[in-house]
Amino acid sequence: MEVETGEKVRILNSYETVYILKPEMSEDNVLNLVNKYQNILITNKAKNIFIQNRGRRHLAYPIKKYHDGIYIQMNYLANGEIVRNLEREMRFEDSILRILTIKQNEENI
Repeated sequence: MEVETGEKVRILNSYETVYILKPEMSEDNVLNLVNKYQNILITNKAKNIFIQNRGRRHLAYPIKKYHDGIYIQMNYLANGEIVRNLEREMRFEDSILRILTIKQNEENI
């Protein structure tokens, strides 16, 4: 998808970011964290932001000595720079166990 911003034309690709939070986080803390990352996407002009809390699930293997985690899935249209900014912010958060971002093909949408 191409979006014109003044003189520049930005190409937006479809991305899916899934991150796993520590299981002991309260609902309020989870909501605050989700809103924080949603605001980063909005500020950087990402489009079609869809966020889904997948709930608490058992991990296939321990991550940082945790056997459970809270899964959050975000789908959005953005460029690579926005994704890098988002992941940079996420890496500094201690309550995130794992982050995975994939660029979706047109067939996967």
